[in-house]
Amino acid sequence: MDWSFLLQILILLGAAVVLGAVAERLRQSAIVGYLLAGMAVAPWIPSRDLVAGLADLGVALLLFSIGLEFSWQRLKRLGGAALLGGLFQITLTLLGFAAVVFGLRSSVGAAVVVGAAAALSSTAVVLRTLAARGEIDSVHGRMSLGILLLQDIAVVPLVLLIDSLAPPAPGSGEAAGAASIVLVLLKELLFAAVLVGAFILAARYVLPRITRSRSVMGNRELPILLAVVMALGSAWVSNELGLSPALGSFLAGVIIGESPLVTQIRADVGALKTLFMTLFFSSIGMLADLGWMGWHLPLLLAVTGAVIVGKTLIVWLVGRRLGIAHRHAIATGLCLAQMGEFSFVIASQGQPMLGEAAFKLLVSVTLATLLVTPYLIRYGPALGAGAESVLRRRGWLRSGVKDEPAVQETALSDHVIVIGFGPAGREVAEALEAQATTVVVIDLNVRSVMEARNHGRRALVGDAAQAEVLQHAQISSAREVVVTLPDHRAAIAAVQQARALAPQARIIARARYNLYAQQIATAGAHVVVAEETSVGQALVVEATRGA
Repeated sequence: MDWSFLLQILILLGAAVVLGAVAERLRQSAIVGYLLAGMAVAPWIPSRDLVAGLADLGVALLLFSIGLEFSWQRLKRLGGAALLGGLFQITLTLLGFAAVVFGLRSSVGAAVVVGAAAALSSTAVVLRTLAARGEIDSVHGRMSLGILLLQDIAVVPLVLLIDSLAPPAPGSGEAAGAASIVLVLLKELLFAAVLVGAFILAARYVLPRITRSRSVMGNRELPILLAVVMALGSAWVSNELGLSPALGSFLAGVIIGESPLVTQIRADVGALKTLFMTLFFSSIGMLADLGWMGWHLPLLLAVTGAVIVGKTLIVWLVGRRLGIAHRHAIATGLCLAQMGEFSFVIASQGQPMLGEAAFKLLVSVTLATLLVTPYLIRYGPALGAGAESVLRRRGWLRSGVKDEPAVQETALSDHVIVIGFGPAGREVAEALEAQATTVVVIDLNVRSVMEARNHGRRALVGDAAQAEVLQHAQISSAREVVVTLPDHRAAIAAVQQARALAPQARIIARARYNLYAQQIATAGAHVVVAEETSVGQALVVEATRGA
């Protein structure tokens, strides 16, 4: 077996670690470091097919993890405005950029290739950045998500459109007609509807049976394997139907998001997602031709600026027509101002119509817009609010448009997190609730969590030793954390994680044996209740009572 590919992956990941850390040190997005890492090590990576394949897995896992954050109800709250906005954005961007390129005396085919590439934004970069900033449920976050979902659906029809415009091979006798293109588009929409319907049926009839199965839920590893199989399997099925694999992965995540296991699965797939996503962003950076970019820097900067401004204006206008406030429409436009990962696919398909120079320019502009995307998303809300303020002072704002409130999860404060819902955890929860204290339960046992929920309690299935599980319990605003786990290793890990995430919280922990009480206290517990001591005291009381 040839292990040379492993060295190439190590070089790429090593560079990503270094430059990602540098970017974070400079208070920039690590994504910028990953893209730069790909640019830097590209000459030392002769075989890129394997890296590209792993990167595709990264996109699938990213969309799966984003889907885990949603339910069908949350998707419904995206509203028709976001989805209709996606249709308008794709159409107007494609026609607008194609018209500009055609006006520069390019062929119709080349103009459509540029317009199609410009119509797509980066689902991976935008959702990754919005999720990291906690803005997916903001107005501009939900609007961006709706448009990105429509773009994912449109990827394959756009590729087919480019193929139909490509000149036929000599002597093939092939010709593309408008009717055949329309039929292909209708077929893709039908397949998308079938895929969504199949996932709805699975969510309603199949997944509940699995979550109630003792053989599956009684094993910590099996739910994770189930999640990975669903994520990658749905991506494969979606690809086989001629749709975007990212769309299938997202829908699979939405299904798992309905199950009580979602919190733990979200935490467990995080490391795997990080690995593949790092490869994805680095592989995108490997496409850069730094020499060509350096020689054509003025042209590159001018076209990049035109793309960002043009796409922002189009989304702004679309948002305004749909009744979105100026600041949210502008912030959405800046979120989607880049050209996306699938723009590379469009450019590759249309390379014969573009020519070598135009192809390199399109790829370079795509990379440049991806590099600045984290900054556009970071400053988008502030720029939108500033622009709206200027328009208001000038009296240009149209009245009658109401701001759409952001949908937020219920914020908790001064609550108590109870880790472990065995007999001890139940007693603690009942006593606290009797004092009108809000309690959040965390347990790895699905049945215990379902029992807690049946009594109206907030409860999560998850390992409290993992930061993401505690963050979903909103530990940063918790008053106390009560660890009732009998296993000392699990208790120590949970206490350490809670202390790191919530220095202000008072931590009370159980120690089954006196031997481990000091270790749990050293891990960060303020109070340790040792069972042996408590039992001894109870026995003394009973013994002396009968004396």
